Amino acid sequence: MTGEQRAVRAHDLRAPVLGAVTWLTAVLASVVPVGWQVAAGPCLLGALALAWWRGRARPEHVAWLLAAGAVVGSVQLHGAAVRRSPVAALAAQRATVVAVVVLRSDPVLKAGQFSRYVLFHAQVLSVSGRGERHRVRAPVLVVADPSWRTLALGSRLRVHGRLDKAEGDDLAGLLATRGPPELLQGPPVAYRAAGAVRAGIRAAVSRQSTGPRALIPALVDGDDTGMPEDLAQDFRTTGLTHLLAVSGTNLTLVVGFLLVVARWAGVRARGLLVIGGLGVAGFVLLARAEPSVVRAAAMGSVALLGMGSNGRERGTRALGVAVLVLLLFDPRLARSVGFALSACATAGILFLAPAWRDALVRWLPRWLAEAVAVPLAAQLACTPLVAAISGQVSLVAVLANLLAAAPVGPATVLGLLSGVVATFLPAVGRLVAAPAGWCASWIIAVAQHAADLPVAAVGWPTSPAALAVLTAGCVLGALVLGWLLARRTVTVAGCAVLAVVVLVPLPTPGWPPRGWVLVACDVGQGDGLVLNTGRGAVVVDTGPDPAPMKRCLDSLGVRRVPLVVLTHFHADHVDGLPAVLAGRQVGRIEVSPFAEPLDGVHLVRELAGRSGVPVSVATYGEVRTLGALSWQVLAPSEAPPASSDSPPNDASIVLLVRTRGISILMMGDEEVPSQERLAALYPDLHADVLKVAHHGSAKQDPGLVRSVGARVALISVGKDNDYGHPAPSTLALLRSAHLLVRRTDEDGEVAVAVLSTGGIRVVSHQVVGGP
Repeated sequence: MTGEQRAVRAHDLRAPVLGAVTWLTAVLASVVPVGWQVAAGPCLLGALALAWWRGRARPEHVAWLLAAGAVVGSVQLHGAAVRRSPVAALAAQRATVVAVVVLRSDPVLKAGQFSRYVLFHAQVLSVSGRGERHRVRAPVLVVADPSWRTLALGSRLRVHGRLDKAEGDDLAGLLATRGPPELLQGPPVAYRAAGAVRAGIRAAVSRQSTGPRALIPALVDGDDTGMPEDLAQDFRTTGLTHLLAVSGTNLTLVVGFLLVVARWAGVRARGLLVIGGLGVAGFVLLARAEPSVVRAAAMGSVALLGMGSNGRERGTRALGVAVLVLLLFDPRLARSVGFALSACATAGILFLAPAWRDALVRWLPRWLAEAVAVPLAAQLACTPLVAAISGQVSLVAVLANLLAAAPVGPATVLGLLSGVVATFLPAVGRLVAAPAGWCASWIIAVAQHAADLPVAAVGWPTSPAALAVLTAGCVLGALVLGWLLARRTVTVAGCAVLAVVVLVPLPTPGWPPRGWVLVACDVGQGDGLVLNTGRGAVVVDTGPDPAPMKRCLDSLGVRRVPLVVLTHFHADHVDGLPAVLAGRQVGRIEVSPFAEPLDGVHLVRELAGRSGVPVSVATYGEVRTLGALSWQVLAPSEAPPASSDSPPNDASIVLLVRTRGISILMMGDEEVPSQERLAALYPDLHADVLKVAHHGSAKQDPGLVRSVGARVALISVGKDNDYGHPAPSTLALLRSAHLLVRRTDEDGEVAVAVLSTGGIRVVSHQVVGGP
């Protein structure tokens, strides 16, 4: 074969186009009415026949059309199997049933408003209800009490409960169970063996510190259940999230290691194919045979092919075929974010990385050129999708992936070996896991230090226009980066500019405003407020997510936090706590005396213990002064009333803050009973600024709102939230009381500033790419 022929073949796009056509077809088939699809079929066939008759059609065009038709058929068959299932009919009637099911996912413990519960996916094999018995194969989501948590994947159960409609088109129903599980049959041998290895991995790392203990199982088999939220957020910020989930990287490392060992042992040719196939099957069993795992296995196999001889040609062909096969297997993957990210990253590595590596090789060693080109290509290909999901673009992702790349392989392989060994020899397993822990500690250090950089990521709007601009920028980057990377001076200068941007945050003109005393951070559906002490800040609640809380505190220049007040333990008030504790001097955390829900309590105490920050309970009536602030704790004065719909809400801390000549009433999530009690205890209560209770819900005491006599009302609330906050009745009440209303869902971050004349100024600051 001549060099020219090889070049032509290397750029053969027929298979990738096949994958793209089937992907687009699967998306359209899932949203376009069936009637239109039926009408479009003959039209497309006619157009293809006409083109063929005129000699303009090629064999690949026929293949694309046939593949598209097959995917449409798969979409309709999967949809009909769910919609027309007897399980779906019984769910529509909310029928009480007895069903035999097989667990298809591990039970996961969740925290409800009043109690804990377990969720898992299952396949119904038979169902009895409304006097009839049906043999079926229908997917359902099962809700059970915590005693079901110990059930193993693959177990067969008899379940008593009530069926209800489920959200989405991939489930036939939601099955709420009654009573304890009735085990009919344990999991198959293969599932038990995989479970033993997973348990072995956890046991082998159990004596290591929190980070490696959580990261090693995630690297090997995607088990991230022990990952602290603050650490997971650092991985998201630095573009290392793929290490926490089952991805093609996991399979490439595991199966690649098996193939290296096999070659060392003398296995060749077809024997290597057998070893590779067994490795893929074992990986799928170990990581759980769910659609996301099968997707990761397919993309990992494509990556392995791309690493071999003539890798780009074989890899791109395999990518197109893999997309087609996966969508035929499960067409719902077409709308899966994980599938899109995996396919885009693989495509970027196959199409962009080789040329960029060759450009960098002109002035860098080949190993370093490849180490830079691969994460750069994957990151650029995925940037628009990541921005659409997270509302931000990471500026440190390529550097973080470059620094973390070397220890990922040893950590993954040694973690797997430790699990296998620990199954038989626990002490030896822990010994094998020790160097895996050292590697994991390095990866964690990279994530934490990169995330702590002043501008590790920038916010990006998620509107279609903004994402289109970003996509166009990425396409332009893909076209010109090869030329730029070949020139050392240009590349070094660009890296220097990026380093300055990351290390030296640009000031936001006019923010924070001069004389600011209070800022309501735009944290989404939750509360996150900052009070200025003059030499630091008091933080009252931290929102549901660390990222927006971190961004808000950084924009205010807050590095010292003498006190954090958590009004109560609901997730929308405490889950952002890692953003306050990381990289700041925190003196103390003060919490509500009502220690529920338990998940929130455990999270706060775990984070505080890890950071060495003491936790105390707020005392009713206490008065404190800190810098320019003084405040009194007005509530809770006693236990929540028996009539409370939400005891944690009614036990929220309420503060009356005084600073620079004005007063601020900081409400938590109090509902009507506790608001009425507050009004009765303090009939002369007055404040200039009212932080409205419970995100502006309809449960407000009009008497309290009017008697406070505030001039400004702040509502901390998420855009397009599911609760209808703020309620129209609450907005009408605030307007009737002649308050100036500012809300974070519309105004972004809102600051209250005191003028030199003693007046109040309210300033809004829109956050680009905010929640």
